[in-house]
Amino acid sequence: MIRNTRGALLAAAVLACLPGLLPGSAALAHTTLETKQAPTASTYKGVLRVGHGCGASPTIALRVQIPEGVIAVKPMPKPGWTLTTKEGQYAKAYDYYGESLSKGVTEIAWTGGSLPDAHYDEFVFRARLPDAAPGTVIYFPVVQECETGVHRWIEIPEPGKTDHDYKEPAPGVTLTAKP
Repeated sequence: MIRNTRGALLAAAVLACLPGLLPGSAALAHTTLETKQAPTASTYKGVLRVGHGCGASPTIALRVQIPEGVIAVKPMPKPGWTLTTKEGQYAKAYDYYGESLSKGVTEIAWTGGSLPDAHYDEFVFRARLPDAAPGTVIYFPVVQECETGVHRWIEIPEPGKTDHDYKEPAPGVTLTAKP
């Protein structure tokens, strides 16, 4: 999902600088994107950081939904995990270096591994971000499955709110101006 939230972006940036001072700072332990800003219409290396399991239960699957407008997605294989993708039609065709893309990856899944709760890991993909206004936030909903339990990092902030207002916020990247 894409949302333009310049005011919320400023508030989120201020809050991000104060992680130890706010009760909402527990969001830092959630599944997040390592790089939280990228130029509009750029190639983006998305690094999903998984900092914990479900209670004491290890993570056994991670699925990420690719939002409309994010194209040319290529996930990175991960040793010990099975990588699968789902493809689908885009709502419209997108220009990608002179080629018209009308379908592509809509979901990535890494399954079959085991990431103990006490460990941290990263899951990586590459994609082209949409050509949208600077300040627009692109959200990548993630479902983290564990041997026992599940975290659904799918909550997308409503206008005037930030990810700190939610228990399981979706990771997002804020678009900046082209260099």
